[in-house]
Amino acid sequence: MIDARPLLEVKGLRMHFPISEGIMLRRQIGEVKAIDGVDFSLKRGETLGLVGESGCGKTTTGRCILQLEKPTAGEILYDGVDINSLSPGDRRALRRRIQVIFQDPYSSLNPRMKVGDIIGEPIHVHGLVPDAAKRVARVRELLSICGLDPGFADRYPHEMSGGQRQRVGIARALALEPEFIVCDEAVSALDVSIQAQVINLLEDLRERFGLTYLFIAHDLSVVRHLCQRVAVMYLGRIVELASCDELFDNPLHPYTRALLAAVPVPDPTIEAGRAFQPVRGEVPSPINPPGGCVFHPRCPVAVDGCRRTRPELRELRPGHWVACSEVS
Repeated sequence: MIDARPLLEVKGLRMHFPISEGIMLRRQIGEVKAIDGVDFSLKRGETLGLVGESGCGKTTTGRCILQLEKPTAGEILYDGVDINSLSPGDRRALRRRIQVIFQDPYSSLNPRMKVGDIIGEPIHVHGLVPDAAKRVARVRELLSICGLDPGFADRYPHEMSGGQRQRVGIARALALEPEFIVCDEAVSALDVSIQAQVINLLEDLRERFGLTYLFIAHDLSVVRHLCQRVAVMYLGRIVELASCDELFDNPLHPYTRALLAAVPVPDPTIEAGRAFQPVRGEVPSPINPPGGCVFHPRCPVAVDGCRRTRPELRELRPGHWVACSEVS
């Protein structure tokens, strides 16, 4: 069940990385505007998909929510509390409630540790199960929940396949019994058949434990299967936000339309006959993004006003938000 109250609210989030040069890199000559004003909210029990091409700021948004990066500006409210202003002790307690599943199951697990130690370490660090024997039993239970043989606790990561390693990463994320999980391209490094298994596992876990997901991805077919709402990012900004069915059936922003038009059709006859026009030009540099609407240099419907004024997200239909002045 999805609770109407927001669990997470992101307001005016900005993350600008400085570019420095000179001796000791002390002179700043510019900045990379990885995120440049992002607003969205996430309800309890919901899965929000965050999509866009590489470099648009999806992962940086997730890292700011996880407090792996300190934002340049903006607020991140978790259960009504601004997590940027928390004390170290409160932030430690918050980390129990927010976990992450990383993209690469090969590099996100310590190759020198056995699987049981990898999953059991956060339980031990946070003191959830002080007794060692009970902690071992909890680790075996988590492996079973994630579809793995409990005997895998005695294996090293290199003795497992990519799909099995990602299940270990999911088990590690569940170890602290979190409410909210950031899935950062959690299935993109897996084979297609394994992707389906992991996606079904994530959905089952959401229903079983009442989890909330921020699902960062670039594969639109995966997003459509798993998410209730979808936010589309382009060059550090959200350009469209809507329910999943509404976004796929009735995209309004020109960039969203271009993304959906680029998805190949499984039928070769239909694919050969359809008219597809790729987006012209290249993605501008986040070091010097264009003024006004960031998509206007490549937009087929851009007018002079798009070059001067940055469009804000507007709710054109119930629950359907679009940042485009030419759409009504």
